[in-house]
Amino acid sequence: MLLSFPLHIVLSLVLGAILTTAHTVQTISAVGSKFFYENGTQFFMKGIAYQLTPHDPLIDTEQCTRDVTLMSELGVNAIRVYHVDPSADHRGCMDALADAGIYLFVDLDTFETQIEQGDPHWNETQFARFQAVLDEFQEFPNTAAVFVGNEVLTTKEGSAAAPYVLAAARDIKVYRDMKEYRKIPVGYSAADIAELRPMLQNYFACFEDSYERLDFFALNAYEWCGASSYTISGYNILQKNASGYPIPIFFSETGCNTVPPRTFEDQTAIFGEEMSDTWSGSIVYEWIEETNDYGLVSYGPPTDKGVLTIDLIEDGFTRKGTPTPVSPDFYNLQSQWATLSPTGVALSEYIKSTDAITLPQCPVPSIGWSVDPNSSLPTLGQTYTPSIPTETAGKGAPTNQAPNSKSTSGISHHDLDSVSVAGIASIDPLVLMSVLLCSLVGFTAFWL
Repeated sequence: MLLSFPLHIVLSLVLGAILTTAHTVQTISAVGSKFFYENGTQFFMKGIAYQLTPHDPLIDTEQCTRDVTLMSELGVNAIRVYHVDPSADHRGCMDALADAGIYLFVDLDTFETQIEQGDPHWNETQFARFQAVLDEFQEFPNTAAVFVGNEVLTTKEGSAAAPYVLAAARDIKVYRDMKEYRKIPVGYSAADIAELRPMLQNYFACFEDSYERLDFFALNAYEWCGASSYTISGYNILQKNASGYPIPIFFSETGCNTVPPRTFEDQTAIFGEEMSDTWSGSIVYEWIEETNDYGLVSYGPPTDKGVLTIDLIEDGFTRKGTPTPVSPDFYNLQSQWATLSPTGVALSEYIKSTDAITLPQCPVPSIGWSVDPNSSLPTLGQTYTPSIPTETAGKGAPTNQAPNSKSTSGISHHDLDSVSVAGIASIDPLVLMSVLLCSLVGFTAFWL
């Protein structure tokens, strides 16, 4: 339900939104199960994984500019970056991306601060790193979203780590709002573990408190290989499990390479009538050619790993210079994306249906899923300690909580206004203004 404002306030806010967006790239917001631009158009990502493992690819403005030029030719409107240095200057690269209409989905962790499946914990060191990355990138309007984890859970026995992922999301969302940053969506990128996926997917979106569920869920899936199909690949099962999901869902990695060349026929399903009403697009793995043969571009032939030059990074592959398309993979993806442009739904229409959004049932403990949905999420400073569930364990006595653990964050999401299931209260103010502007134009036309 939209709030009602005096007309003079609406006019002033609309004018402010117009002036604000006239010279900047539109921000992206998560509303219900979809992403939207400020103008109310639905956002579908055509993304590429972009990483100079383990180095930050968003520091060298000259190299970014070269890459962005070719990305635009490919049809890219989003990139995913896994590791960044929050103390570095990213302005040049972020501006180059913004000028090309390319948005950033960035991971908050590092190899040292990621949440561990084998030893789940959530501490001040991890949180400080997550905060630093958010602090650095929140100022850029083309920062679309952040990940609190990538494939933390890789086996069906690893479900005990799930509450720690959600605790990280909770705390970074509280931090985001207390700092009065715009509501950059916070989510997670999951490994495609068939036995685990349905429970994990629902667990991350099932809690009534909006701070205790993700803003989006993403999947790294490589099921569609070679001359496959919507049903043979299992994409029909992915779609079935995602139908009615209350938050945006998309492929954060895709592009199987076991049957070369890659034809990317799965993109037709993702952006077609089978899936585009549910899924918000895909991020193809990956931009740079390296030993795994997933690259779409090369900066030159492989080099002897023992020969070190200023342009050589890590594994014998040159990572700097003029990007050259890897044929035919680059052109196959370019051809697929050129024909796929789902229109989606306008925010002004979609928002009318958000009251009907329902949360999934939280999964109950079973074989392969050990998390009690009635247990409290871990607090900052907590490490997982296996324990035997008792009949008295409940919301105030979680079975996955270490003895005498306590929060050291000093942050409580209960100090902030809760967000409705429909997601209306989490809409970025500029997006709300676009809806109000549409309504105002319609009212004016009717009055005249």
